[in-house]
Amino acid sequence: MSAKYEVIIQPHRNWFYFDWRGLIHHRDLLLFLIRRDFIARYQQTVLGPAWFIISPLITTVMFTIVFGNIARIPTDNIPPLVFYLCGLSIWNFFVTCLSSASTTLLGNAGLFGKVYFPRLIPSFAAIISNLFTLALQMTTFLAFFFYFKFFTQAGALIRPNAYLLMLPILVIHAALFSLGVGLWFSAITAKYRDLQFVMGLIFQLWMYATPIIYPLSLVSGKMRLIILLNPMSSIVEMFKYAFFGVGHPDLRSYALSVVITIVALLSGVLVFNRAERTFIDTV
Repeated sequence: MSAKYEVIIQPHRNWFYFDWRGLIHHRDLLLFLIRRDFIARYQQTVLGPAWFIISPLITTVMFTIVFGNIARIPTDNIPPLVFYLCGLSIWNFFVTCLSSASTTLLGNAGLFGKVYFPRLIPSFAAIISNLFTLALQMTTFLAFFFYFKFFTQAGALIRPNAYLLMLPILVIHAALFSLGVGLWFSAITAKYRDLQFVMGLIFQLWMYATPIIYPLSLVSGKMRLIILLNPMSSIVEMFKYAFFGVGHPDLRSYALSVVITIVALLSGVLVFNRAERTFIDTV
């Protein structure tokens, strides 16, 4: 005779409550959503995963023509093509994770209204599935990196170093920061839908406030301080320093980036928990 089980679902009163047990208990759902996100991106596409290689390559070529050849913005003596592609790899990962996390409530409203599970699972699933996209783009970048390093005269100026060991930490850092900010956006857009229309503009302006098309060494004074208040600036700068060995990674600035990320993540969970209690009644 099979045993009877009773599951009691109760609302949590603490806004900082994080349902770790629920995440573990619903791990099968997490894997299913990862698979769903992966299939949804490539289903009914001609080139499939190749789009995630073609898109950054086209952007990199445009940056090289406009900012490298026309505007002549220096790149610390690193070939512009590989310089831009390096910064875009980690930046695209951040923006994709942020976009996914910011639509957690509205994008899964139909699912949330039918069954209970921890509402953060879709955000975690999107971030994990985006790691595959990052792997594709990093493979493309590494192909150009090895070409310029070993088959061109610019190879002498490219000096990879021990900071390469920090790459997994930088990826996790970018993922957690995108999750924190994305939870903020998700909670706000659940109430104010028009924010969805300006998010693309916000991401575009944010990119120019991050040293992707220009080296941080080009910026000084108060403007440099303002740029370093952007947590992604330190992440991108250290990401590029690990491969090229140019610039001066500032550990104090990176520590500030970590602090801002922690604040964004904790406050993001706070506002998300508050919003997800009642959003299904107004969606």
